[in-house]
Amino acid sequence: MAYRPLSAIVLAAGQGTRMRSPLPKILHPLCGRPMVGHVLGALSALPLERIVVVVGHRSDVVTDAVVETRRGHGPDAVPVGFVEQPVQRGTGDAAAVALTAFGDTVDDDDVLVLSADVPLLRPETLAALATEHRLSDAAVTMLTTVLHDPTGYGRIVRDARGAVERIVEETDATDDERAITEVNPAIYCFRRSLLAPALRRLVPQNAQGEYYLTDVVDVLRGTGHTVHAVSAADATETLGVNDRAQLADAEALLRRRINREWMRSGVTMVDPERTYVDVDVTLAPDVRLWPGTILQGATRIGPGAEIGPDCRLVDATVGAGAVVEQSVVRDAEIGDGVHVGPFAHLRPGTRLGADARVGSFVETKNADVGEGAKLPHLSYVGDAEVGPGANVGAGTITANYDGRTKHRTIIGANARTGSNSVLVAPVTIGEGAYSAAGAVVTRDVPPGALAKGVPATVVEGWVAARDDADDGDGAGSDGSVG
Repeated sequence: MAYRPLSAIVLAAGQGTRMRSPLPKILHPLCGRPMVGHVLGALSALPLERIVVVVGHRSDVVTDAVVETRRGHGPDAVPVGFVEQPVQRGTGDAAAVALTAFGDTVDDDDVLVLSADVPLLRPETLAALATEHRLSDAAVTMLTTVLHDPTGYGRIVRDARGAVERIVEETDATDDERAITEVNPAIYCFRRSLLAPALRRLVPQNAQGEYYLTDVVDVLRGTGHTVHAVSAADATETLGVNDRAQLADAEALLRRRINREWMRSGVTMVDPERTYVDVDVTLAPDVRLWPGTILQGATRIGPGAEIGPDCRLVDATVGAGAVVEQSVVRDAEIGDGVHVGPFAHLRPGTRLGADARVGSFVETKNADVGEGAKLPHLSYVGDAEVGPGANVGAGTITANYDGRTKHRTIIGANARTGSNSVLVAPVTIGEGAYSAAGAVVTRDVPPGALAKGVPATVVEGWVAARDDADDGDGAGSDGSVG
């Protein structure tokens, strides 16, 4: 088998009107990645010379989205270029436009041609298609599949010897041809030197008045070239997405595939049908996911962590052995051994040190919480730093916004805030200091002092005096709840 360079053309110019959306069809997300991103991901696993994406409808938006999906792939990634099909005149015209990206070279290389709306394709299937193409020395090798309900797909018409004779689109098919269940999912491997002249011979003699790429098969066969077909082992890989119902079907199939792969890698899913893991999520061995868990974006879960039930984590990092239950976490870092929830809300910029605790109905935002610190319940901690070992009493809030500017609150190591304290930022509660229940703290509290009242007055040396008295009366008199 002679080696020939391999490239790919991705047809992404269509509008996708059946999605009923201003967003181009191929940008609708599927398990956390736009459809076109899944296709490019499969292609990028192959040893390609280049990928050419044909854009048209909202070309600027599609181009920006593709560039974003490629971010972080590194200098060795397969290069991706773009050509624009200004007027959508069919897939044949789109392929002809794509070939302009190759310049005037007539090298005897191969090119995969496929649509951007087949997000379930695996790299192994595309590699097998290219290999069969070279082994058969065909002008074109096409992927086919058999569907119980072939509605919407072009049918494969074979001759008396079983060879592919032509492809007929459903709108142009006779009743007998519509009864054929072998279909064309529009995934091809062409000899590029033969594709260009074949495209020039196309004429738009069809119900749509378009240039069909499928007609190239008939042209090549009519000029004596070999047309080869390979049947896909898994028909679901070739399913296209044209409307919201098909999008949901594809998402369910991809989600099951993702879940199976993680379970085989040592992740426990108590109920896989109620566990949603995006394609870019990373899970360590011995992670346990309870029903209702949704993991999105670039979320990373450390070994032995337990998530759920009923959690949503987006772009979050969770350390080893941590527990997150019935909570929402977005763009936050959760350290080793931390316990979050139930019913906590960690907003962007939250960082929880090892063995910290964030309990029921606590909201944090842009907050650094130190090792072993506790925010047990009913608190808002925003734009704040909570020192190691500190305890934030029930109902405590950091009043971080003065109507114009956000300000920061600092709660020192081993400090204690009493129930229903209001810390009016900018303010610092010193190391080991206390605020009494209901205090409204508007100025800094020195280490070891007590702030009490509305507005709070500061009693310096209060902690030391209480400890010296050692009569038991002071314990818990700040009103903190741990």
